[in-house]
Amino acid sequence: MDLQFSDRTVLVVGGTGFIGSAIVDALRAEGANVLAASRGDGADVVLDASDDASIASALERVRTEHGRLDAVVVTAAPAAQTLDASRLSDPAQVAEAVEGKAMSFLRVANAVIPDMREAGFGRIVAISGQNALLTGNITGAVRNAALIIAAKSLADELAGSGVAVNVVNPGPVSEQPSSEVAAGKPGESSPQQIAALVAFLASPVAAVSGESIAIGHKVRGSVFL
Repeated sequence: MDLQFSDRTVLVVGGTGFIGSAIVDALRAEGANVLAASRGDGADVVLDASDDASIASALERVRTEHGRLDAVVVTAAPAAQTLDASRLSDPAQVAEAVEGKAMSFLRVANAVIPDMREAGFGRIVAISGQNALLTGNITGAVRNAALIIAAKSLADELAGSGVAVNVVNPGPVSEQPSSEVAAGKPGESSPQQIAALVAFLASPVAAVSGESIAIGHKVRGSVFL
């Protein structure tokens, strides 16, 4: 399938990370002009998603040097392994985690929406997680659920504008995902599998908006209506 990325520019926020780098590779393989953005080394564009000024500066550089921005993928967030397991219900850690994931997504999305709305086209894709569907880790669940709710709200605000907003929800991510799915748990997926779904959702051919899509088996043994 031709995903029609020719002459399209895509910004991947968190594009030097474990999942982000796979997304960058997949989009480039599809022919997109892809810019990896992060706070650290190896980025095409320096962007701190916790800082409005940094976001504005990065987007101005993209507009100046590339003339357009058709899609944004946001996968920047502290890794789940960095959460303090002894503080999963600590309001301070929960608030910090929401800030680092959901609010970072919201800042970037709000910054790119005006130009996308004016152009009559845009794709915004976020990486959240199936942890939003599970109890047992308040910090992880709340930060992911907050992102999903924010994305759906933005998608509804943009309905009919040509700008689509969607979320991809991995379970555990591994270079060699297991085919086994335990009861009450989500299935594993690889960065490349996540990237393939993101590439479709970020493409002009995807007529999808407002969705929160599991990658890997969705939590086994539960029904979500």
